[in-house]
Amino acid sequence: MVQYTLAQSPEIILTVPGKDSAKAREKAMDQLMQLLDEGKLPTELEDGFSSEQLIEIKETPTETTSDEDAITQAVQVLNNLATLKLKVQESRTEAMEIRKTVDVLFSDKTVTEEEIARLKEGFKILKNYAQANLRYQEARAKAEQARQVLDQALKSSDK
Repeated sequence: MVQYTLAQSPEIILTVPGKDSAKAREKAMDQLMQLLDEGKLPTELEDGFSSEQLIEIKETPTETTSDEDAITQAVQVLNNLATLKLKVQESRTEAMEIRKTVDVLFSDKTVTEEEIARLKEGFKILKNYAQANLRYQEARAKAEQARQVLDQALKSSDK
């Protein structure tokens, strides 16, 4: 279905089957002429009005779609937060133990090559934990808004 209106009378809507085409515009013109003949057209049309002057009414996406998109995005943000939280929790203990051993580098105590090798291996774990923790903190800030979007959507269903 395609709908047309007139610039002079936007309240008039002419609906015809099919898509916007010359044939559909002709059918809309037939409806328009019928309205003219019946005296139901509130405005006078100038001589020479043609089907090309009909304005096609495009359907605008409903708010529901954008609301649904916002909910989907909110759930994805919360899902990401949950994943990052697990990752941070799993590596936290080991990373904190490695962090304690970093202090040996700043002391006058002698260290063995083996201890340094373990420490260097630990830096990878420490780095991964620190990066995951930063991503988690950023995701948590974004998730606050996502939680509000979900709370709003859940609240409106109570009405």
